[in-house]
Amino acid sequence: MDIQLVRVDINEANDLWEMQVASFLDLYEKYQDTDTSPATESVDKILMRLNQPFTYYYFIKVDDAKVGAIRVVDKCEEGKAKRISPIFIMPEYRNKGFAQRAIQLAEEIHGFSNWELDTILQEKGNCYLYEKMGYYQTGKTEKINENLTLVFYKKD
Repeated sequence: MDIQLVRVDINEANDLWEMQVASFLDLYEKYQDTDTSPATESVDKILMRLNQPFTYYYFIKVDDAKVGAIRVVDKCEEGKAKRISPIFIMPEYRNKGFAQRAIQLAEEIHGFSNWELDTILQEKGNCYLYEKMGYYQTGKTEKINENLTLVFYKKD
């Protein structure tokens, strides 16, 4: 199985957006986090990010299938943390190790240290994945609503 990151082209913004909405819809329905859910973002927000010089969107491809995507924010400045925001796997491809491999590939491209991200504290599988990858909780949390709290992670 060939897993690779393929840079998203501006002309693929709609495909990326549709995948993102489909991937986050279950979490949105569970938590109703309208202001923060990637499922509620517009395609214009994706386009804006794709035009940022420090944003790197990659499709996660397995063989020839697009199974998800990862966005890396990397300002390429000494001492500035790189950020994963968001990473997602399409529902039919989950729990196969694709997110883990995508993070490893992103670290190979952008460097192995000084990363940060956040995730939903209540989603234990997400927390487990990041902790398994060497990320640790910073102690910072942000309550979004009565059901959802974001937890922040770092990797030195």
